[in-house]
Amino acid sequence: MNKQQILLQQITDAVQNNNLLKITVGNKRDKTTDLKNVLIKPVIIKDQPHLSFVYRHNTNDITKNFTPAEATSVMEELLQTSFFNLDVYTTTHTIYYSIIKKGKEKLVTKTNEISKEVQSLSHDKQKNRIIQQNALYLQQLGITSAEGNVKKDMQHKYKQINRYVEIIEGILKDGVVKKDFSVVDMGSGKGYLTFALYDYLQNKYAGVNVTGIEMREDLVLKCNNIATQSNYTNLHFKKGSINETALAAVDMLIALHACDTATDDAIAKGIKANAQYIICAPCCHKQIRKQMAPTNALKLITKHGILLERQSEMVTDTIRSLILEAYGYKTKVFDFIEQEDTPKNVLIVGTKSNFSENIFKENVNKVQELKSLFGIKEHYLEGVV
Repeated sequence: MNKQQILLQQITDAVQNNNLLKITVGNKRDKTTDLKNVLIKPVIIKDQPHLSFVYRHNTNDITKNFTPAEATSVMEELLQTSFFNLDVYTTTHTIYYSIIKKGKEKLVTKTNEISKEVQSLSHDKQKNRIIQQNALYLQQLGITSAEGNVKKDMQHKYKQINRYVEIIEGILKDGVVKKDFSVVDMGSGKGYLTFALYDYLQNKYAGVNVTGIEMREDLVLKCNNIATQSNYTNLHFKKGSINETALAAVDMLIALHACDTATDDAIAKGIKANAQYIICAPCCHKQIRKQMAPTNALKLITKHGILLERQSEMVTDTIRSLILEAYGYKTKVFDFIEQEDTPKNVLIVGTKSNFSENIFKENVNKVQELKSLFGIKEHYLEGVV
């Protein structure tokens, strides 16, 4: 095994052990090329570990995501065709690899002096998690082993659900949670976050009811079985879509990663049900993107596909927050979790406040101004709320 093969095996081990921080590829072979260097970081896409490559050019960056197996081949190709150096940074070691004169290789591995401190801090954080590892549902959902240890490939998910519960805790801290407080989670999926939320709420408040709504019948059956085994008597899952589900009164409505206008359907149902809290993490913004056709200087931005997509995301979610405010909600928009976990990580939180006609008209006018500015005919939420 040559030094480059040893390097690639060390990277593979770092990914599997969940301690890779970043990789840099540089010192280009051809100084006249536009590509300056490549930055690589571990990310999670659709619950699977990937490596995100950012190709840094003189005028723009291009991002590509690869599975660990694919990434190894890409790094090998980069070293053979474009660069001489590759540096790997993990929580325990820093690895320096370079191709020197006449194709000779140099590989140096240094132990991080702060690695023990980093590991200690990580251990402390693990113990301070809101959601305890010994919960039965975590084992049933495949997050922990039979011994109650978080599986290596599920560390990100365990971190995510704790961050999610921390956010809910912060939202509720200044409010009043009544005895029969009801939560509806639209599009509950595999139930990771729904179970964690119920776990937290039922330990802190009495009589809380949580319902997960999910289209896939197999997931509904599985989640209901796990809820029964966990003795979660006030947690239920029902088959249905966001659009078709009828809601009476609900205290908290949640819709995480509902695609495109499904997020708007969820917001509208929350407003009509007079929900105290409406919490959404939007995914996809096709409805506005197809309409955006500004005639002013903004057309310089929207002529580029990637910039049009990003602009449509911001405009769509801004209009959503303004409509929530029009109906008497105070809104906050912030990062749900880190970009490394998912690129779709913006959270819109609406907390019921006071409704007034003046506030309604003021915010409706703001929506109209934005639509006019970007050449938008209608935002979907306007027609369903």
